[in-house]
Amino acid sequence: MLYGLYLSAAGVMTNSYRQDVIANNIANAETVGFKRELALFQQRRADLQERGLAPSRSNALMEALGGGIFASPTLVDRTQGELDSTGDRMDVAIRGQGYYVATNGNQTHLTRDGRFVVNSRGHLAMANNENYEILDPTNKPIAVQPSIPLEIDKDGLISQNRKFVGRIAVVDVPDPTQLTKSGANMLAYADMKKVVPAHDAQLESGYQERANVDPSTELASLMDAQRQLEANANMIRYQDQMLSKLCNEVGRIS
Repeated sequence: MLYGLYLSAAGVMTNSYRQDVIANNIANAETVGFKRELALFQQRRADLQERGLAPSRSNALMEALGGGIFASPTLVDRTQGELDSTGDRMDVAIRGQGYYVATNGNQTHLTRDGRFVVNSRGHLAMANNENYEILDPTNKPIAVQPSIPLEIDKDGLISQNRKFVGRIAVVDVPDPTQLTKSGANMLAYADMKKVVPAHDAQLESGYQERANVDPSTELASLMDAQRQLEANANMIRYQDQMLSKLCNEVGRIS
């Protein structure tokens, strides 16, 4: 009976985790360049299988039930979001697979958010956090003249008054499963030294990339997760009631 409690508890925990991931996707449905996360699960093997013990030491029926499910690390969905025209030259969307590289001097992250400004140091930076400066292919900040309009072409070349002043680095990662969310619409990669230039990406000046979140799909998934969580919670209550009767009534000595 306790085995069933463990299975149901695992179902509650994994679906609660799934709810959190989906809720975060919905909350960022209007965030520029946001990439939704996928809540993944894996089947847990039975206890004897995990410990490498002989099946003869347990009940075959119990082993056939398995060990329930475990939550796996989330996966970033890299699907392209729709591009919206803004007419602002400082809004630059990426078409294709690739990321901007942004640093605050201590930490370096990747992002798809192409809303740029010129910060107080005269460097191209992120509009939502001017401390994070956009890097060029040599991993250096891009210095520009704040008073002169920028022109950014599809290859990331920046010019002012028709003079070349820098280039925006657009990189890709060899293993997308190593991407993790780091907050503030940024992504962390396990080994930034392994990022490579994004050969198939083009920049679209005057555009913003919308989040690749479909609210209706996410809401349907959220309701499904809620139903599964409630079902597992009900199973815990039923089993608790049966254990209570077993201890207090069946085992009573008249």
